[in-house]
Amino acid sequence: MLPLLVTTCSIALYAQSALAWGTLGHQTVGYVAQEFLAPKALAFVKSSLGSTYDESLGPAAPWADSVKYESAYRWSSPLHFVDAEDSPLSGSCSVEEQRDCGDEDCILAAIANYTTRVARTSLSATQRQEALKFLDHFLGDIGQPLHVEAYEVGGNDISAKCSGDSTNLHAAWDTGMVQKNIDDNHGGSVTTYAADLISEIKSGAYKSLASDWLSCTSITEPVSKRSREVHGVEQDVKRLLSRGEDETAASITLLECPLVWARESNAFCCTVVFSYTSGEDLCTSSYYTKAVPVIDLQLAKQGYRLAAWLNVIFDGSTNLR
Repeated sequence: MLPLLVTTCSIALYAQSALAWGTLGHQTVGYVAQEFLAPKALAFVKSSLGSTYDESLGPAAPWADSVKYESAYRWSSPLHFVDAEDSPLSGSCSVEEQRDCGDEDCILAAIANYTTRVARTSLSATQRQEALKFLDHFLGDIGQPLHVEAYEVGGNDISAKCSGDSTNLHAAWDTGMVQKNIDDNHGGSVTTYAADLISEIKSGAYKSLASDWLSCTSITEPVSKRSREVHGVEQDVKRLLSRGEDETAASITLLECPLVWARESNAFCCTVVFSYTSGEDLCTSSYYTKAVPVIDLQLAKQGYRLAAWLNVIFDGSTNLR
């Protein structure tokens, strides 16, 4: 079971090398989440992260990217994504658990694993902090459309331009467009950007949407056994933790909500992500105008979901209704 699960990964897995959302995007997810933490979750976050991370999910969020090329954490590289073997250019987008994460060496399994580990009081403070930082990061990663897409190595192999600079499609989504958006619309400050998204969740355009962000349909069961019951973050986390999975369990129980979130993100690959024109500057054209609302939505959504996830673990409910 992860992180004991150290596998020999193919070169293709490590080619998915861009840092999802980049430092600014991940920090934004963390800062948004911090605002919505319930009392016990907030207390755990502050005590676990300590002064090293200013007692905040914001500064801690990029950690998983900073260590994944170190020898001690090289095993974690494939956990940042799920390679959806779909056909976005023909309008067919999908994420399937058995097809895309059958070996449990992807972000879907990682979220389940570290949810269990962060809640496990028998682990050391260091181990639980590591689990918290992985969750902080992976709940951001799963909202980046190109981290749930296999085509052209998640866009890493597609050359692109951003504000005149040579880059690739994945990096434009991770960093280029996020940086430009923050500079142009949020005073060049990641904390201002997060505060603006928080305002949209509390009283703006996202207020009417936020409750739906915590709902998931039951999709991890085999299709033949799948019920029509609607589940949410609270049911997902509680069901996992109630199993009391053994540290050395041979398999990880995938959760319903992360698969829903991956499919939501992946759907943008069919509508926005690959809709560029050859030679188009992605950061100065109509493509950028279409992409920014998606980026804003996904970062706000995943920050809110991260808070709800931690609230259920430590406070027993999302505390967000």
